[in-house]
Amino acid sequence: MFTTISLPSAHKKPHNREVSTVPESEVLKRRNEELEKELKKSIEREEKMRQELNKIWERLRVAEEAEERLCSQLGEFEAEAVDQARAYRTRVLNLMEQLSWAQKLLESASISVPNFQ
Repeated sequence: MFTTISLPSAHKKPHNREVSTVPESEVLKRRNEELEKELKKSIEREEKMRQELNKIWERLRVAEEAEERLCSQLGEFEAEAVDQARAYRTRVLNLMEQLSWAQKLLESASISVPNFQ
């Protein structure tokens, strides 16, 4: 915002009407007040943004911790699933061996077993 200061010219004849002049110090004082208000608003906006940023950082930290816990749990579940699959496979192999042994026993006793396929 620029202000204009009117000064009577020495080359022209003075007019009968009075020219209202504001001292330069008053103009500068007003401008300084305006700038101080703008600075205060800017500082308040900056502080508000800083607080919001801190909230977002906290939410991010919580989310990262939750992700780490979930990944850890997933790893534990995967390990448990592998153990269960191995145990199941071992059980199936044992049952197949028992069935084969029973079938051979029945064949040696000359007992026919129907084929369930």
